[in-house]
Amino acid sequence: MNQRQEKGKIIAEKNNQIKRIDSNHYKVKSQSTNNEYDIISTESGLSCSCPDHQFRKVCCKHIHSVEISLKIRQKVEQQIVTINPINMDCCTKCQSEKIKKIGIRHNKNYDIQMYRCKNCNKKFSMNLGFERLKATPESVTASMNLYFNGESLRHVADSMKLFGVKVTHKTIENWIKKYVKLMDKYLEQITPQVGDTWRTDEIYLKIKGNRKYLYAMMDDQTRLWIASQVSNNKYTEDVRPLFRKSQEIANKRPAVLISDGARNFAEAHKKEFRTLAKPHSIHISHIHLKGDFNNNRMERLNGEIRDREKVMRGLKKEDSTIITGMKIHHNFIRPHMALDGQTPADKAGIKIEGNNKWITLIQNATKKT
Repeated sequence: MNQRQEKGKIIAEKNNQIKRIDSNHYKVKSQSTNNEYDIISTESGLSCSCPDHQFRKVCCKHIHSVEISLKIRQKVEQQIVTINPINMDCCTKCQSEKIKKIGIRHNKNYDIQMYRCKNCNKKFSMNLGFERLKATPESVTASMNLYFNGESLRHVADSMKLFGVKVTHKTIENWIKKYVKLMDKYLEQITPQVGDTWRTDEIYLKIKGNRKYLYAMMDDQTRLWIASQVSNNKYTEDVRPLFRKSQEIANKRPAVLISDGARNFAEAHKKEFRTLAKPHSIHISHIHLKGDFNNNRMERLNGEIRDREKVMRGLKKEDSTIITGMKIHHNFIRPHMALDGQTPADKAGIKIEGNNKWITLIQNATKKT
């Protein structure tokens, strides 16, 4: 720890030295005068108005004090929800742990261990969520993972043949529809711990051959894709349903909303997020391609959606489960380099355990329904 970091730690440990205006703006008292310095969170990091940072271009003690304060705040505020793999060591009917193995059931494609409960005499298998499927849970989830990583349904079917799994592209599509609906119903009951700054933007898609627009809301801090809305128009569409859904999922409204200059974003922010209660929600629509207030993070999400949509050559339905599946894959499955290999869900306090996160989610969703 260098000298500035040590001084920053001393400031953070003192009372009433750091004043939080909102999640992007802090005021830190000068240690030698009666002044206060503004610490602003920008796209390139924290910026301080003190001479040490402005003229020497160094990370000053005031910035270090805010960084330390933020780490302490995150540890206090964040409530981690851990979703563990289902431990199949009890009877599926009476939950008794007095079970015994009674042999192997030989299916066409794989074998499965059978059990009998000593308490209620029920015969069962440990295949929660994947009952009556000819394919193994690993084959099903591998197919889903390949698809949401950018492969077409037919390419996924061809790839599965290399593992000895003969399946049609239509069957894979049915798996995706079934399990995406199941996981979405389960995950919507969990509130993510998102930040106070959100971003929104739109991207055009082809649905049934027609040009449509997908509006998305993303949390700036965790990169969590909060909600989406499919619409017909770009500038005149009422996007209040998107804003209401985002607020419902996050159980809060943002302190700062970043968007482009489209009028519908400003109108929706005024009607859904702007209140008389302080602190007011701020709308930043003056964004640039370069500089601190750009929408690059949102554009990266748009690029991810565009890559997936190109392979599909358009969607078939406006309420397509594929969009929901992309959101689940983005939030809970795919690690992000910008998050040091974590998923947005990890950063938002929702930790999925297990080597196969798809199986963990599907089994927990099945058990809860």
